[in-house]
Amino acid sequence: MTIAGVVVGGVDQITASERLLEVYGTPVELHYGDQIVLLQPAAVGFRLDTEAMLAAAEMVRTEADFWAGYWNYLWNRPGESVTVPLRAEYSPTQLETVLRDVAARYDQPPQAVQPIPGTTNFTAGLPGKVLDLERASELVAVSLQSPVDRRLDLPIVASAPTKAGFAVLQTLLQQNIDVAGFTGLADLYIVDLRTGEELHFGRNSNEEIGLEPDIAFTAGSTIKIPIMVTFYRYVDEPLDAEADRWLREMITLSGNDPADWLMQRLDPVRGPLMVAETLQELGFENTFMAGYFRPGSPLLRSFSTPGNQRLDVRTDPDVYNQTTPSDMGMLLVDIYECAQGGGTLRAVFPEQIKPEECQKMLDLLSQNKIGVLIEAGVPDGTRVAHKHGWTESPLRWVEDAGIVYSPRGDYVLVAFLYDSNEMAWDHVSRLVAQLSQATYNYFNPPP
Repeated sequence: MTIAGVVVGGVDQITASERLLEVYGTPVELHYGDQIVLLQPAAVGFRLDTEAMLAAAEMVRTEADFWAGYWNYLWNRPGESVTVPLRAEYSPTQLETVLRDVAARYDQPPQAVQPIPGTTNFTAGLPGKVLDLERASELVAVSLQSPVDRRLDLPIVASAPTKAGFAVLQTLLQQNIDVAGFTGLADLYIVDLRTGEELHFGRNSNEEIGLEPDIAFTAGSTIKIPIMVTFYRYVDEPLDAEADRWLREMITLSGNDPADWLMQRLDPVRGPLMVAETLQELGFENTFMAGYFRPGSPLLRSFSTPGNQRLDVRTDPDVYNQTTPSDMGMLLVDIYECAQGGGTLRAVFPEQIKPEECQKMLDLLSQNKIGVLIEAGVPDGTRVAHKHGWTESPLRWVEDAGIVYSPRGDYVLVAFLYDSNEMAWDHVSRLVAQLSQATYNYFNPPP
């Protein structure tokens, strides 16, 4: 006879009970890698129902025919084997508590990638290992109820390195600005296009500055992104050859005349104001176009915005066209989402702007190849849909706003730099490239 897998044939009930308690009182040996934990059954409330099992065994014994059994004994015939199943209980709650304590001692959380101070690079993150609590509970329960298999390798799950938060990226970008010796105003806006998470910060004279509201800048050629959006609002694909050429020259050659011609196509007088009205309908209160690019063009309207009313910091923005890094960045997000069939552009202008038109906008912006600024900070062949702008002489502001398509996630990067003193092109363009490289490395850390 066996009771709960323990051989008890030929012994009395007291001895059988002692054998059961000895076997099932043995600790379960838990292996967490090279660490060993002895789990005492009593620690998880494990209890044998010895009385019930012995009673079941006695019932089987007494129900057998005495003389048939005696005859088999005389002829040395083995009787039929009898097995009484295990009857026991334990506390899942106590078991979970024990396993959580084991996990707390031996789990190794993954380590996020970390910036390398003074560079644009990040160290590789380290994977971690954690106890699979649910599976471990199942396996330990089986071992507790086994008379022989009292050793168990706990299930451990590898976990990938965690991604560093935007605060880490901000610290690295600020370090790059300070190390570069840039003492002007830097306003950066970044959006993770997978999650929608935003990073927006400003640095003026090596001190962080508040951005509520955002700071008004001369939009320069970056205003040609809103001009393109407005033109597609009122003119549908397929465009005629002339309009198609003007769009291409406005974006890829940064032509001011083609920009004026496109706005004149919308309305010979009010073309720029139609751009401003489109932006206002989209909720961009700091971005506007108040006149044509052509020198001597009249100012059609004076715009007062939250950005250009700030008194603590000023960039002497052009009264003809202004924007903020956050406005320009959010407009790029809108175009990106529109190309995928959603976003604010589709919500505000569902009948006027179509996904295929937004995709055409992104294609045009991707053809803007200049080899500096954001483009200089990403690997060769990386798609960057962007528009840049700067003053010729004196060089007081440099701007670049774009979408970077990277292997581990697309993102928006807008970098506006201003200094009331003339800046050196090599110095400031290299700084924007470094900021772009640091952002790319953040989204694409080393394996």
